[in-house]
Amino acid sequence: MAARKSASSDVTRIPHVVVPPPGPKSKEMHARCTTYFKGLSGQVKLFPVVFESGEGCLLRDVDGNTYLDFSSGIYVATLGHCHPKVSEAIAKAAHTLMNCHDFTTPIKTALVEKLADVLPGDLNGFQFYDSGTTAVEAGLRVLRAATNHQEMISCFYDYHGKTYGGVSLGHVRSFVYGPTRAPGFHMVPRPDVYRPMWTKDDGTIDTDKYIEFYDEYIDKATVHDVAAFILEPIQGWGGSIMPPDDFFPKLRKFCDENCILLMADEVLTSWGRTGKWLCMEHWDVVPDVVAIGKGFGNGFPVTCVAVREPYRESFESISASSSYGGNPMACAAALASIEVIEEENLLERSMHLGELAIKRMAKMKDDHPIVGDVRAKGCLMGIELVKDRATKEPFDEAGKMVYQKAFAKGLAWIPAGHILRMSPPIVMSDELLLKGLDIIDEAIGETEKQLC
Repeated sequence: MAARKSASSDVTRIPHVVVPPPGPKSKEMHARCTTYFKGLSGQVKLFPVVFESGEGCLLRDVDGNTYLDFSSGIYVATLGHCHPKVSEAIAKAAHTLMNCHDFTTPIKTALVEKLADVLPGDLNGFQFYDSGTTAVEAGLRVLRAATNHQEMISCFYDYHGKTYGGVSLGHVRSFVYGPTRAPGFHMVPRPDVYRPMWTKDDGTIDTDKYIEFYDEYIDKATVHDVAAFILEPIQGWGGSIMPPDDFFPKLRKFCDENCILLMADEVLTSWGRTGKWLCMEHWDVVPDVVAIGKGFGNGFPVTCVAVREPYRESFESISASSSYGGNPMACAAALASIEVIEEENLLERSMHLGELAIKRMAKMKDDHPIVGDVRAKGCLMGIELVKDRATKEPFDEAGKMVYQKAFAKGLAWIPAGHILRMSPPIVMSDELLLKGLDIIDEAIGETEKQLC
């Protein structure tokens, strides 16, 4: 279960800040680029550093600073930056055959056979795409084709992409999408253990109430044309929100009893991120349709829609092919990523790192009054900051400050308002994981002194 040895395994080398970041070269280059390049993410706006290279769990900027990566390029470089086997597989494919539309190739054949082997249950029908949003949209088309129904149900604070269909499923709001969601899209609450909507007499979350609400909602608020529930197993953009362990088994049973399909958007949570190929495996639930992405190609733009065997032929009626989906480079990246996870026992490694992290974060909660909740499943982690533990009022100002302070100390990671999100590569050593958490601990302490 040892982490792969590389330059990023040397605790003494990272992080290493030689110029207070963002340094002068970063500022100058960022200003030049953003003269033309617009629409940046929140994390870049909060800390506009310019990266030039990466290896394993480290990143380097143009000013010579070295950072410990707790983001994996926003959940993408799950195996670390430039893993030799993945990089070599992509290079070999690029020198052999870059694209031949959706014709069969040897590498595609090897990939689909491998996918059928590692995925749970009868998830053995596949199509490939180049982004998570595109995979989600294709999944919606499969659901409609498989059921001959149109309505979709998703959950508050889920994130499913930035196309009209993805936005209609999720919490993204913008006037550019119009004043309403797409017709037939519904949203319902989902269980949040830290902020439950319904509780039992003993104060614990009552998942049965959520299922009862879904039954009532479908009866009263839909036109009884529901094709599927679509959910993230763990909410990423929403703040690493973990469901109670009994929720998905109950939702699976509810969907089966009501002839509704279940789609898991595992773009963020799959391929070892939580310690399983699919996060849904933690609850022994097999979805009917799954969107797989981000770490699937360890940085190469490749995603997948996987469906259970009874619904494989639905791909035939949805115009499933795409210009870039399943090209040889993409298939090579995905197949190499699977092989690395198997060869290096990285599912077990991810689970181990999650267990180590939750123990360290529990101590942060004991030490810092503004830490309201901590959570981790594999290498998907979160720390929720609050102004008051009794009221659980979100502490957005603290979240922003902790993010910037830790980044300035050499920790590259992800902001989410009052929730600190962490997704370190699953190849990380114990020592580097703990070092990164120590940096966060220090940043929280400094923030408390300034704001509390």
